[in-house]
Amino acid sequence: MSVLLDKRLVVVMGKGGVGRTTVAAALGLAAARAGKRVMIAEVAQQERLSRVFRREGVGYSETELADNFYVMSVDPQHALDEYLGRQIPGPLSGALLHNRIFEYFVAAAPGVRELTTIGKVWELAQLDRKYGSTARYDLVILDAPASGHGLAMLQSPRTFGEIARVGPIRRRADMIHEFLSDPARTGVVSVALPQEMPVSETIEFRDRLHAEMDIDVDAVIVNQLLPERFTIEEAEQIEAVNGDHGSDDVAAALRAAISEHRHARTQRTQLRRLKKEVGEVVTLPYLWDPELALEDYERLADELERKLA
Repeated sequence: MSVLLDKRLVVVMGKGGVGRTTVAAALGLAAARAGKRVMIAEVAQQERLSRVFRREGVGYSETELADNFYVMSVDPQHALDEYLGRQIPGPLSGALLHNRIFEYFVAAAPGVRELTTIGKVWELAQLDRKYGSTARYDLVILDAPASGHGLAMLQSPRTFGEIARVGPIRRRADMIHEFLSDPARTGVVSVALPQEMPVSETIEFRDRLHAEMDIDVDAVIVNQLLPERFTIEEAEQIEAVNGDHGSDDVAAALRAAISEHRHARTQRTQLRRLKKEVGEVVTLPYLWDPELALEDYERLADELERKLA
């Protein structure tokens, strides 16, 4: 935990629906407990964490939700406006931003949104910030898009640097790429569910990240792991009852117990497959609440502190 949270930026990646935001929040709470000033950078205007803390409309502002715990929704258009406003001061900046041809270019050029987003996240992680607020954070945690889009976002600085070749865009792109590929400053956490497709995608993402960017995954976290409530012998005894108990309620309870047991065993099979490919993984329990509250994130932070110690 200390090695991971001593970095300047931690990027939380994973397939859609695996709980990236949950893990990012739990990591952030754990870091805040350790006395670090933490920024969670959400993308695509999600603003999920603000709802957990009963705060609405955080948007493109650096908002403190709890002691040492900040959140911001990084909008690429706002980030682009902010960057160009610094590069081209005065009325010319506004004229360019509202020029229809320029708007078409930004919309059509591949990777512009990814570059402006990761550029803003990089700026948040700097000790000496030159854009936006002058607030300084000990750790920035990026709740990244789903794996494919997230990888494209990490690759965008190098891609644009190669296109630009010279000038301020090339220099900025090179600085961002160097920062992202430096394991002392940037870490990557890959989140999975103990299911076949998320496990396969986690393995593929780790291999692609290393092959295409020479970046290694620092930790793999498996979310929503069901408890093993019964041994195989106990499950066989439950199945042997076969409805001979005279109660519909009992029958429903036994069917639910067997269903969960089978699901938990299937999860362990996928967990073993993932461990075989990537080595050690960290697991987080399945929480039964339909919508997680702050105390649930605190519990998951406890789990991460204990298992990443």
